[in-house]
Amino acid sequence: MAVVSRELKCRTKGNGDAIDITGDTARVVQESRLRSGIVTLFVPGSTGAVTTIEFEPGAVSDLNRLFDEIVPPNRDYQHHLRWGDDNGHSHVRAALLGPSLTVPFADGELSLGTWQQIVFVDFDTGPRQRRIVAQVIGE
Repeated sequence: MAVVSRELKCRTKGNGDAIDITGDTARVVQESRLRSGIVTLFVPGSTGAVTTIEFEPGAVSDLNRLFDEIVPPNRDYQHHLRWGDDNGHSHVRAALLGPSLTVPFADGELSLGTWQQIVFVDFDTGPRQRRIVAQVIGE
C-alpha cells in the first residue's frame, strides 16, 4: 500500500464556474505509478466543491440554475451580516455539493463512466486561484 499526494491548481471566474479536472486527476494517478486503488480530491476552502457530471454546457448550466433556485444569491444571509461580504450563498452551495470526491482506479485508469467527468465548481463571487488536494492510495 502506498500514498501519493499532489496539488492541482486552476484559475476560475467564480459564480458557478465549473472546471473539468478529469485529465489532471488522471495524470496524478498515472504519475503515482500505482495500478489500482482510489484517488480522493479535496478542496481546501469553503466556497468550492467537487463532483462528477457530464461536462457539457447544458448540464453545467442546469446545475447552476438548480443552485440559483435552491440557494439564491440575492437573499439575506447571516454570513453577510456578520462579515459584511456578499458570498453567503457561495458557502451554502459548496456545503451542499461537498468538498471531496473519491474515485476508484484500476490498471492505472480512472473508473469513470463514458459521459462522466470530474469537475471543480467555484461558487465564490469572483475570480480565484484555486487548489485541489489529490491523494492517491493504492498498490
